[in-house]
This record gives sequence, C-alpha cells and structure tokens, in this order.
Amino acid sequence: MRPETYDEPVDQIRLIQTHISWVFLTGHHAYKVKKPVDFGFLDFTTLEKRKHFCEQEVLLNRRFRNDMYLGVLPIVKDDGGMRIGRKGEPIEYCVKMQELPQGALLSSRLNSGRVDSGMIEEIATVVAEFHSSAQTGGEINQGGSIETIRFNWNENFEQTREFTGVTLDREAFDLISDKVALYLSRNRPLLDRRIREGRIRDCHGDLQSNNIFITDRVYVFDCIEFNTRFRYSDVAADVAFLLMDLDFHKRQDLSKHFIDRYIGCCSDAEIMTLLPFYECYRAYVKGKITSFRLNDKGIAADEKESAERAAREFFDLSFVYAQQL
Repeated sequence: MRPETYDEPVDQIRLIQTHISWVFLTGHHAYKVKKPVDFGFLDFTTLEKRKHFCEQEVLLNRRFRNDMYLGVLPIVKDDGGMRIGRKGEPIEYCVKMQELPQGALLSSRLNSGRVDSGMIEEIATVVAEFHSSAQTGGEINQGGSIETIRFNWNENFEQTREFTGVTLDREAFDLISDKVALYLSRNRPLLDRRIREGRIRDCHGDLQSNNIFITDRVYVFDCIEFNTRFRYSDVAADVAFLLMDLDFHKRQDLSKHFIDRYIGCCSDAEIMTLLPFYECYRAYVKGKITSFRLNDKGIAADEKESAERAAREFFDLSFVYAQQL
C-alpha cells in the first residue's frame, strides 16, 4: 500500500481482495499478488508455484487478444522496504496489468443498470469466436467426461459440508446432490456425443461479470490458470457461468440475448439442453467460493456478512436450477 513500492509514480492505491488474490490498483496499472493458500483444487503455497501460475495467467489470458496483461514482475526487499520490478532475490511475484475503470466492469454496469442488449450480444460474439478457436482433443476431452464432471461435483459437495446450515440449506444440499446423480446416470449418451462433436474446449473457466470489462470494446480476462480440470470443459459450462450470473442479477432478458447470439455464431442449438445442469453447477461453485470468504482472517466482518448473504443467494439459485433437471 506504499507508493514507493511501485515501478511507476502513483498518487493513490486501492486494494481489492478475492479468496485467492490481492489486487493493487494504482490508477494506471493493476498489480495482482496470489495469496499463499491451498484449497485442494488450487495450491499457491510456495513461491515457485505462485511464480508459475503468474506466468500461466499471463499466457492463457493473452489468448483473448488481451493487451491488458503486461507481464510478471518480481517483488524484492531492500533496506527501504519492498520494491516491484527491481533486481535482487524475489520474495514474491505479481502480474502487472493495464488498469481499466472499475465502473466499466460488467458487474458494476449490471448493478447500476448500464447494460443493454447490444453489449451482451458483443460479449456473446467474442466468447463464441474464442470457443471456436480454442484447443480441443486429447487430454482436453477428458474434461467433458462423466467421470470428471462427477468428480467436480463430489469435490463441491465435500467442500461445502461445513457451510451446510450456514449458507446452504440441508434441503437444498440433499436435493441438488440427488438431482445431479440422477442427471449424470441418464445423460451419458449426450455427454459422450458432445466429446465426439468437439464441444469440449480449453475454455475460460470463470466467465462471470466480474471478469469482463466493457469500454470501447469488450475485455474478457482472469481465466482459470491454476487447474486445467476447471478450464477443460464443455463450452456449455463456460456459457452457463455468465448466464447464471445474469440470472443472479435478475436480467433474464439479457440471458436470452446472449444465448441467441452465441448459438447464431457457433450453430450449437443442442447447448440449450445442457444449460440448466451447468447453470446449477456454476451457481453452486459460486456459493462455495463465496462461502470460503467466511474463513479468511484478512477480510473484515462487514465483508463477511455481505459474503454470507451472497453465498446463500447463489446456493438458492443452484437449488432452483436443480429443480429443473
């Protein structure tokens, strides 16, 4: 939070936290530092791992023709404190990005009613074009297998047991787990066909409104770099995240614009049969991740209260989708 730390002149510094990162905004650039955490599905507990995943983050996000990502810089320590981008023995690493206005985030625009159908259709076009060129085949196809999908769900159920009765109702937990098991037992032919048709791709993995800027053009950023199991998936799982997020913001009208344009771009009408299942999954994941904030000692009490309310809403939405399966 000290101006002298940076490799550029700064007037003020703003800190944004997620469950896995600290992001420092200087007015011109954003510096993202990974927290030394281990959630099972990700492990940032060593400096070597954090450096590796910083490099992966830059590499993977540049797939979106994204000039936001400028590179990975070392953080070193000298007598005057910590310094970014200086020579010396690194004690940490950060990803340096162009800073865009926080008000241009899709999530901020949704909260203030500054999103129209044209913006959503432009996002859908960008996503469809990315999916059409994303890698497929080989080990990527495993991400669409029923075994991987079941593993992901079982991991979610195990990691949310401690939040049952806090952010997740027992009734919802039981119904969602039963519905998911039944869906998977009945839909192996559909899921296998999606693999054969090349619908399993190296996707974004975290396509939500917090990870999309709308300025003079659309910027999609912050894809999953820490676990290929979450990035290798049916394109329907990628699309479902944003559709769920739009539903969460009570903008089902925008959801329709998005999916209509997406299908028009990639001719994948079958995706409609998969969306409730993957929307259920995405809402559940979002409820889980938001619940993790309750255990973060670095987050203030009022933020935890807000996180608890939001997590409950996401789990409730997952319950609604599960009832449709």
